[in-house]
Amino acid sequence: MKRLLIPLAAAGLSAALLAQPSSAAPDWVTDNLMPKPADAYSTAKFWLGANGAALRKATQYNWDAKNVSKLVATQSKDGVPDGKPGLTAPTGTPKPTASKNVNLPKTIGKVFFVDHAGRYRWCSATSIQARNRNLVATAGHCVYETGKDVYAKWIFVPGYYQGKAPWGVYVGAYAFTSYDLDTYDDYDGDFAFVAVHNGFSLVAEQAEGKQVLKSEFDKFDGKKDVKSTELKDIPGGKTAEQQYKEGLDKYGPNGGFRADNVTSKDAAGGNFEDSVPTVDEVEVTEGQYAAAPAANQNPALWKNGDKGATKNTALTEAQYKQKLDEKAEGKVLGKVWKDNLGDYWLTQYYVVQWYKVSSSTKYFHDAYFIFPDNAKAKDMGRLGDVVGGQGFAWNQPRGQKVTVFGYPAAPHPDGDKPYTGVTPKWCSGTTGTKTYQVNTFRVEEHQVLKCSMTPGADGGPWLMKYDNGKRTGYVNGVTSMFHDQDGNDRIDFISSAYFDGEVADVYNKANYAETKSIVGPNGELLD
Repeated sequence: MKRLLIPLAAAGLSAALLAQPSSAAPDWVTDNLMPKPADAYSTAKFWLGANGAALRKATQYNWDAKNVSKLVATQSKDGVPDGKPGLTAPTGTPKPTASKNVNLPKTIGKVFFVDHAGRYRWCSATSIQARNRNLVATAGHCVYETGKDVYAKWIFVPGYYQGKAPWGVYVGAYAFTSYDLDTYDDYDGDFAFVAVHNGFSLVAEQAEGKQVLKSEFDKFDGKKDVKSTELKDIPGGKTAEQQYKEGLDKYGPNGGFRADNVTSKDAAGGNFEDSVPTVDEVEVTEGQYAAAPAANQNPALWKNGDKGATKNTALTEAQYKQKLDEKAEGKVLGKVWKDNLGDYWLTQYYVVQWYKVSSSTKYFHDAYFIFPDNAKAKDMGRLGDVVGGQGFAWNQPRGQKVTVFGYPAAPHPDGDKPYTGVTPKWCSGTTGTKTYQVNTFRVEEHQVLKCSMTPGADGGPWLMKYDNGKRTGYVNGVTSMFHDQDGNDRIDFISSAYFDGEVADVYNKANYAETKSIVGPNGELLD
């Protein structure tokens, strides 16, 4: 893709701001994403259609978690401020609220895109303050594939949750990143600012259900339903089996006529001495198991309610914590415990239950219904007017206290998967005071933070001076890489490009980009 060295639609920018010495390489480049409303409209519908099926299908941006890099501290002068420190204040500040917990900013969300292999991917991002209230900050590798071409169908969804876009989707129009990332795939420039169009939503005007064949039902990604009716013998008429066979002959396997062999278990009282019995076990609580009578040594004489087996299952630490929560909610009957060696276990208890087993054939007709979207487009307005925008900071001293947000999802290198990517998480701490390098990614001056978030958090903002009441701060980095410093196959540090004057220069160019509304007041596509 051809690179343009001025931000598109940046009308009103002074010649002095645009001027570059002829012999000097620029700090920044910009690329078109979807500047035309028609392309932006189709992209928004691509992600929102079928009740957000494409959004739910997407997985986190993935890199080789088995090859987690280590950071090497340096005494290099790279990464020190290259000018005076600066701050740009946040916008859309909400009313302060009091909370002992960390309040999630309204500005954070996910960016979604399609990579060169056609896979649906996502990263983390935030709305950031801009002149035209239209700017998103994220990692450069969440916009540029291997530092070169931009991803397809790029959107930002603030407040994303389980396929829902509560404040609409914002389609990328222009992407801005560092010259070094674009030219050399240099992760010291792993950041990007994306100017987005006005938000877009689909206001569902749900169509009535349409009955279809099973083949069409299976292909449909939107809302759908099956209504099953058991076929009964008609007194003086056709039997259920006859109705089933006629329906199968007329409509074929896609018509929804089916026969099921139904097995039923009828609890038997006492032991079952006159035939070969069928035995099952029912899980009970530890207290119920302790109160149950011991079973006879002869299994033929076991009675309902006698003690059965116990089952011990080893757990990881994450599974142990999850089971404790489920135990508190009444979802787990067994005992969740930790032994003297520090290992975690789930013990389940069972009592005996005899059953008489019988089987019969029942016949059903399944009616398949789909509910196509009959949605109307709605303009949501400018991103910064809807969710606000975080401030921006550059050339700040290292050793800053920051709060980092993101949607971690990938497992640790050891396979443990503590995060789902469904809801945003956070880390808080003080960034390192040294510069760090990772040779395999041409990193020489990253800033670091002790944090165990995993990929999926890529592109999440590092907010300096975060006000928990106002839910605002200053973006002083975005999550770029993940590191295992102690060699235990678990991520314990994350790193970001250092935001210096060159980053501020890229931000300044993006700050002036102009974008558009995609649809008009009646949902019509605008030119």
